This record gives sequence, C-alpha cells and structure tokens, in this order.
Amino acid sequence: QATREGLVELFLEAGAMVSTPTCGPCLGGHMGILAAGERAVATTNRNFVGRMGHPESEVYLAGPAVAAASAVAGRICSPGDL
Repeated sequence: QATREGLVELFLEAGAMVSTPTCGPCLGGHMGILAAGERAVATTNRNFVGRMGHPESEVYLAGPAVAAASAVAGRICSPGDL
C-alpha cells in the first residue's frame, strides 16, 4: 500500500532506508551501526550498551506510534505532539 501511494519513494528521497522486517539493524547486523554520540529511537524489545553500535551512542526504546511521531518531528515526541 505504501508503495502504491508513493510513500516509499518519498521516504527514500528523504534519505530513509527501507528493509524487510529483520533483526539486523537492532543488533548492528547490517544497515549500519550507531557512532559515538548518535541517537536512535527503536521499537526493539531490548537495549543495552553497545547493542546497536558504539557504547557512547544513545538508544531509546519506544512503541511504534511514538517512533513514527519522533521520525516525523525529528525529536522524541508523542503522536499527540504533532
């Protein structure tokens, strides 16, 4: 549906990376890892130092709605903040 509606192309043009559902990004398996000082909002179920990259990166766990709202806003926020 997202492809048919042109959303995937829009996301790709904005610099997003799209993949199939996988555990790769969550544990730094592929699609890059976080560098020192980089931040991520993830919907994974685990978080510990170094899991998604450098030990000095910041990983915040959130539900899908908060992760989506944060991606749109460019900062951590709730859907109600949009």
